[in-house]
Amino acid sequence: MFTIGDFARHGRVSVRMLRHYDATGLLRPAHVDPATSYRYYTAAQLARLNRVIALKDLGLTLQQVGEILDEKVSTEELRGMLRLRRAELAETVAAAAARLLQVEARLRSIESEGHMPSNDVIVKSLPSVRVAELTGVAPNFDTIGPVIQPLYEDLMTRLQAAGIALTGPGVAYYEDCPDGGVLIHAGVEVSAPLGEDGGLRIVDLPPVEQAAAIVHRGSMETVLPAIQTLGRWIDANGYRSTGYPREINLECPANRDDWVTELQEPVAKA
Repeated sequence: MFTIGDFARHGRVSVRMLRHYDATGLLRPAHVDPATSYRYYTAAQLARLNRVIALKDLGLTLQQVGEILDEKVSTEELRGMLRLRRAELAETVAAAAARLLQVEARLRSIESEGHMPSNDVIVKSLPSVRVAELTGVAPNFDTIGPVIQPLYEDLMTRLQAAGIALTGPGVAYYEDCPDGGVLIHAGVEVSAPLGEDGGLRIVDLPPVEQAAAIVHRGSMETVLPAIQTLGRWIDANGYRSTGYPREINLECPANRDDWVTELQEPVAKA
């Protein structure tokens, strides 16, 4: 089972949102510890979470979402509703295009339930790696793209100006902000002394004894199925997540649909 924090990470939602869904009856925890009141969820509940988010993104109220789910809407019916929403979003302003990609990611997760191959997941150790990085804050995971892209552009400009050579791929990783939101670390492997200058930090990421890894092919807007496949594999194989996965940019051609990214999620035996 997942703690509420681990389940939130794999569903790419906030803990506060999960608590709200629990209070409204949309998504109850699989188990609540009677002594501590801690909530626990199973990987199977990602399916219902995907449907809640997808229907909410259609503009439905939470009450309407609950009524539809209680009627056990089929994947085909949900696909039809999402396609309608896709047509509407295509006519809106450019900012809504990012939301369209998020809806597509949820749809792919729903369609791939039980079909995504998990035999591509491997467990390996991660060595310490030195990176140059810039950081920024996004309100939530839906808005990471508009924040991380300028960070990488600024990072490459600064490294070139400083004459710092790249020695490996880009490395992105995330942390929860104390007051909400997501702290984004946009980094790249370098060979340079440790230090900080005007927000540009050169740091050593610590080694990780065990990480579950999977390769995602495509833009990062479509990474959700891979993230949830990783979460299901972790839950099914007796592990627990110990943090957000690192994103290692193995190939980043001009066409974002051809990107190759390895997700490396630190794990421990449950």
